[in-house]
Amino acid sequence: MTKVFVAGSRRLSRLNADVKRRLDTMIEKNFTILIGDANGVDKAVQRYLAEKAYRNAVVHCMAGNCRNNIAGWPVREVAGPTAARGFAYYATKDLAMVDDAGYGLMLWDGESKGTLNNVIYMIRRGKSVVVYLAPKRAFQNLRSANDVSELLSKCDRASVLRFERELGVAHLLYRAPLL
Repeated sequence: MTKVFVAGSRRLSRLNADVKRRLDTMIEKNFTILIGDANGVDKAVQRYLAEKAYRNAVVHCMAGNCRNNIAGWPVREVAGPTAARGFAYYATKDLAMVDDAGYGLMLWDGESKGTLNNVIYMIRRGKSVVVYLAPKRAFQNLRSANDVSELLSKCDRASVLRFERELGVAHLLYRAPLL
């Protein structure tokens, strides 16, 4: 059964018609949709799936802290580091979704380092991901580090420099994939 990791920026809280069509295709094919529990894209996708009465979804949450599960879907709780909640804490949950999924659909504002991190995780594990770059209102299929570089070329220079500084993007992209 095909499992798709759907995620995106917390700043994006509405789904446009193009994104809904992609989700409708997944629904028609009865794909298992793996979704997080954050506000923004996660919550918007959950709302849409609930409106469609779609049941083939799994919400991934940090253990003991499921923030959003609009339709009471099955939950996969992920144990995280005991450190304070922050980027690394929630990235643990995202990695579990990457590992569980065969493909990804990321809705990106061009600024969220968490969404970009998920894209990089998918690519490093040899999994295809479709990115909807909201500022350009365009989808891009990614299968390789070169595809990620092409995606980043569509972002403003300041954001790319921030990604390099905060995520070590060059290091993450060109390091050997994890097995």
